[in-house]
Amino acid sequence: MSLDLTGKRALVTGGGTGAGAAMARALAAAGAEVVICGRRKAPLEVVAAPHAAITAAVCDVTDEAGVAALFEDHGPFDVVVANAGIADSAPLDRTEVGALERLMQVNVTGTFLTLREAARSMKAAGLSQGRIVAVASTAALKGYAYAGAYAASKHAVLGLVRSAALELAVKGITVNALCPGFMDTEMTAQSVANITARTGRNAHEARAALAASNPMNRLVQPGDVAEALLWLCAPGAAMVTGQAIALAGGEI
Repeated sequence: MSLDLTGKRALVTGGGTGAGAAMARALAAAGAEVVICGRRKAPLEVVAAPHAAITAAVCDVTDEAGVAALFEDHGPFDVVVANAGIADSAPLDRTEVGALERLMQVNVTGTFLTLREAARSMKAAGLSQGRIVAVASTAALKGYAYAGAYAASKHAVLGLVRSAALELAVKGITVNALCPGFMDTEMTAQSVANITARTGRNAHEARAALAASNPMNRLVQPGDVAEALLWLCAPGAAMVTGQAIALAGGEI
């Protein structure tokens, strides 16, 4: 997609790996000055080092003061992508409360803090074309066996997005969710390991099972998510807000 974001500033949380890294690179290629954040410095620097337009900042999105400081130090941002998240899977009757709490803390609280600071910052700066995007999942739109806690956290993310969209629409700020299916990322490698441990399938068979959930019979690529993000940042998407955009080859 041809898109000129010259002069714009963007933030991508969880920008050191997977879809976050792909989105950061795509935004930088479109001309934006991009800040990526995460808890681990090393992967952030791997993404930022080759790109003069990408800056790495260590930040835990569950830390309220840390997120506020991130926006204070590097903002305001024209584009904010709440991408940081974790996944876990287990049968409901073997899901520990601690696992649920970790998912809710990172996926929900982390997204909430990011969206809240984005709203505060964009309103204070008087931005009339701000773009806020949360990376959710098809698990925000349906249930998955052995992933009840994860699906609950992503449903909550979608609730935040839809509510924020209504509040910020009058300001011209859009808020949307990208909902990819199983992606070809490090997180999916964890799902593959869980499947092999639970079913005895080998890694190739486990990956094939995940790909089979997509009618296109492939895993979603990080670049697919990045291209959808660029579209949401384009002027032609100014009337698109409060939407959950499935990137899943027709699964939903």
